Amino acid sequence: MTATVLVVDDVDANVKLLEARLTADYFEVRTAKSGAEALEICTQERTDVVLLDVMMPGMDGFEVCQRLKSDPRTQHLPVIIITALDQPSDMVRGLEAGADDFLTKPVDDVALITRVRNLARLKVLTDEMLMRASTQEQMGFASVGLKIEELGHGGRILVVEDRDRSAERILDALEPEHEVERETDPALALLRVADSNFDLMIVSLSLERADGLRLCSQVRSLDRTRHLPLMIIVEPDEDPRLLRGLDMGVNDYIVRPVDANELLARVRTQVKRKRFVEHLRDRLEETVEMAMLDPLTALHNRRYMMSHLETLFEEAAARDKPVSVLMVDIDYFKSVNDTYGHDAGDAVLREFAERVRRNIRGIDLACRLGGEEFVVVMPDTDLAKAYLIGERLRQCIAAAPFYVGEGACALRVTASVGVATIESPDDTPSLILKRADQALYCAKRDGRNRVVADAA
Repeated sequence: MTATVLVVDDVDANVKLLEARLTADYFEVRTAKSGAEALEICTQERTDVVLLDVMMPGMDGFEVCQRLKSDPRTQHLPVIIITALDQPSDMVRGLEAGADDFLTKPVDDVALITRVRNLARLKVLTDEMLMRASTQEQMGFASVGLKIEELGHGGRILVVEDRDRSAERILDALEPEHEVERETDPALALLRVADSNFDLMIVSLSLERADGLRLCSQVRSLDRTRHLPLMIIVEPDEDPRLLRGLDMGVNDYIVRPVDANELLARVRTQVKRKRFVEHLRDRLEETVEMAMLDPLTALHNRRYMMSHLETLFEEAAARDKPVSVLMVDIDYFKSVNDTYGHDAGDAVLREFAERVRRNIRGIDLACRLGGEEFVVVMPDTDLAKAYLIGERLRQCIAAAPFYVGEGACALRVTASVGVATIESPDDTPSLILKRADQALYCAKRDGRNRVVADAA
């Protein structure tokens, strides 16, 4: 993937080395020699990941990280701290400053590319989610109230480890922040992740009675678990198996002996990424739904109706089957709004839509065309059958009063219906809707509360 990485280090040799490694993997690289310069670049230019050296004159990496994370413009920018300091206290200090990950000098090539790639993908998801949230607010939709900074906590994690002492250390590290379960049998682990909603699976490659990489391959091969984040625990000098794991789709890894702070940082990234993906998928479904449905009545809207009609016309031409439409209009609807107010009018529209929905077939499509005008699209239906459905719908509307307002005032509501059907191979959705509209005009002209079929 392509991403812009900012390398911050005051030593030219370190900068050139990291720049060469990242460029070879097709990342765009920017450089800065001080914390102040890095802050300026991050606030003014597009940056996806920051590689930040700790030991710099003037402002060290911890302070730079803290400033980035406290600035609303850069608080979601992933930061990897690169340091020769490998004491646990340094990692804790980096976490407290807001660092997303750690690398220790001399930097391993596999670790460098894996960490940068993970956080660059996370940044893409973060940017997309923030953009969607901003767009929804500009369009007048309520904010979802998602707190991005909290997404990396409270994950549900399955640890596959058959060595008790190793499993105990991992669980002790993760349980303060996450809900962690352990499994010793890879076959049972596969069943559990397929049947449950885990945020991450951590697999030891040192299982005594099974092959951890085979389990990872099986997880990636199932539709239900294909996108589940995977992390592997590897032994030192186990590069061939590590590279095989990364090639088959493992998201991240950690080398024994496992450092609790490093493990927590990596787990947060994977849990956050999983939840970003789920959130974006849910928002996409909502966006698609909003694009297809009328927000007041929950019927399909005009845009979707026209697309649906185009499809039905193509199928009707291929199979020589009829397609009919009902154009339905509420009689004297303006007087409802004028007398009882627009809230009462909205209540009538919602109840009207519900009665339409209840009195058509499952294969029919009910749509709100706009205002008080509705359309029912009926495949495999000739003019005579469509007329009968229209009459049934008209009777249902007129049979029972509509109750609106605080006092539940009973209103008598009626509807006029125009019916039209495909008449020749040259017919189009626009033509059939025009004929249905003309029939509707005749129904209103002749006294309303009636059904008229197109006689063209």
